[in-house]
Amino acid sequence: RIVFFHPDLGIGGAERLVIDAALAYQHSGHDVTIVTSHHDSRRCFAETADGTLAIRVHGNWLPRCIFGRLIAFCAYIRMIYAVIAVLLFETFDVAFVDQVSACIPFIRLFSKAKSCCDQLLTGRSSLMKRLYRAPIDYIEEVTTGMADVILVNSFFTRETFFETFPSLRSRDPIVIYPSLNFGTFDMHSSSTAEADKLVNTRRDLLFLSINRYERKKNLELALNALSDLQKRLVNESKQHLWDNIHLVIAGGYDRRLKENVEYYDELVDTAESLDIADHVTFIRSFSDAEKALLLQRSRCLIYTPDPKDLWNLLNFSRQSYSSYGFSKVNSGGPVETVVSAAANDVEKSTGILCRNTSAAFSEAMFKFTDKEYHEKISRNCRNHVENKFSFNVFTERLTTALNA
Repeated sequence: RIVFFHPDLGIGGAERLVIDAALAYQHSGHDVTIVTSHHDSRRCFAETADGTLAIRVHGNWLPRCIFGRLIAFCAYIRMIYAVIAVLLFETFDVAFVDQVSACIPFIRLFSKAKSCCDQLLTGRSSLMKRLYRAPIDYIEEVTTGMADVILVNSFFTRETFFETFPSLRSRDPIVIYPSLNFGTFDMHSSSTAEADKLVNTRRDLLFLSINRYERKKNLELALNALSDLQKRLVNESKQHLWDNIHLVIAGGYDRRLKENVEYYDELVDTAESLDIADHVTFIRSFSDAEKALLLQRSRCLIYTPDPKDLWNLLNFSRQSYSSYGFSKVNSGGPVETVVSAAANDVEKSTGILCRNTSAAFSEAMFKFTDKEYHEKISRNCRNHVENKFSFNVFTERLTTALNA
């Protein structure tokens, strides 16, 4: 029996990874349960709401923050409570602990704990923040080291793990690339009318950004790149091309999270100030079916997160499978997913890795307005993902971890 412990089962990349891992083990014949401190059936992946996976919620009554602060501390308390609640009444053979490693000591006597760490997913820009994080960082390092097996989602994350936890350099984290369940993805059929309604435009050249509404996702870079592209096309007397271009920014949005609300408003204001608002659609949260429509409708993915954002290989594999290209910051774990046209023959490439500037992204977007260039890139995407990120490969790696 396998139990996954995850702090907040929403619709982010980390949540998708947990769900796919749970599905992989369930399909292999294991009894699987996901335990979380929060699960909203109106804002979650379908498999967690339709009965496909068993979901247990413990500790949702505990605060997730105190006066808007101490989020990490509260996450610790909520997850420790959830673990204790399960241990009091149930037994299990294996526990997968995602993100909040502080609960590992409470399950060491009962199971093998596999954990992933997110220490770098929060900033430390102020002295107070560094002082607050210091004991938490220490606890994460010590408790992560208590896991029998440690999993990471890319070789980049593996190296970051060693930099973050120097005392754990003797450990050998297993790299498991997130997967795409092709069958689940393919079942969503394309509908041009539905897609046009969702994106609120009938323009053909659609650029897409999919990320949560968080500042570390650096979504304003996409807006600034679009503005630069507009200026270039107007200056080159290509107004007709600009008239056919549209950007969709779609992402997870939770009204409970102050940053989500504030950042969304900031992005809307930025689009207005750049005078491109009529060429931008913002979508706050969406279903798997709507995500499939967005991917099928789009020409290119604009991927902008901060280099320290480590949890994004999953979305990359899903979006590559839709057979179109990428413009992406040349840093972080997802670099492993893209065969860049900047360093390889276009005939062998799946996208463009860019410098973290609006000018570089604008140049990449301009290239994707050329239909022939886009077709050369997109032909490679699906094969690349099928060979490297299939659900079968993912399941095999998880089985290896289970037996480690």
